[in-house]
Amino acid sequence: MRERAQITFLPDSRRLHLHDGPIDLIIEAFGATREVNLAYRAAVARFVTVLDELCGELPLLRRPARVGNPQPAGVVAKRMAAAVAPYCERTFITPMAAVAGAVAEEILAAMTSAGNLSRAYVNNGGDIALHLSPGESFIVGIVERPDHPSIFGKVALHSTQPVRGIATSGWRGRSFSLGIADAVTVLADCATTADAAATIIANAVDLPDHPNVTRVPARDLAPDSDLGDRLVTTAVGELTFPEVSEALVRGEAIAESLIASRLVAAVALTLNGATRVSIGGVIGLEDSERLGRPVNEESSLAMQ
Repeated sequence: MRERAQITFLPDSRRLHLHDGPIDLIIEAFGATREVNLAYRAAVARFVTVLDELCGELPLLRRPARVGNPQPAGVVAKRMAAAVAPYCERTFITPMAAVAGAVAEEILAAMTSAGNLSRAYVNNGGDIALHLSPGESFIVGIVERPDHPSIFGKVALHSTQPVRGIATSGWRGRSFSLGIADAVTVLADCATTADAAATIIANAVDLPDHPNVTRVPARDLAPDSDLGDRLVTTAVGELTFPEVSEALVRGEAIAESLIASRLVAAVALTLNGATRVSIGGVIGLEDSERLGRPVNEESSLAMQ
């Protein structure tokens, strides 16, 4: 029998921390005190049911996405399957690639249904679902490496813009990656879409068979991984500048194609201190500037 979900406020008494197994959320809501409290209660009530729902459909969610696959029953699982569907005929991907974003979205939906909020976010280890009422905005800080947070740029997101989801993937993050990107951060219309796209782009930032890249079968690190025997990156050694550029170009090509097809709005790719940014028409990445709030060590982003 697994341990019960943990629900606590962080020391600032504003942000709520929800933890259950692999799910680890930081939540913050803005608005009248009563509305915020209603939203937090709804978040907790929905949160304690999510993991069991997902576990009930894990065999299906770990299967490679294919046209004609059986559809999951749960609302979170359905979001996951829909997010990876655009990629199922071009590359390997499973619905699990979008699980963090889908959970963040579900908790945010519970919050906004219960309380009249001006702004809110649910941060699931760097995969973030956003709510912005008319006239509101967030400033999002983007870091180069999730394991050693250092902000290299920021994005101002306004309610008039379509972005409501942010996700980050890469071999240095908490999930496995087939590529060598330190971090790939994606802005999209929702967190689930951003999560799936970040996985695809991060996998593409690669130098296949490079001797300075260490890879092991995913199953050796996690026997129940949806990646099975596919090789995941565990270390990246010294790379030349042309090699770094080559790897980033591979990922940038995928990012540009997803922006052109309007699946995502903007992408930032980093590897060994080098950065490439691909931007659609509604987003602008500003120069590096450290934000006032410290970056959560479990996140690749800072919110303001």
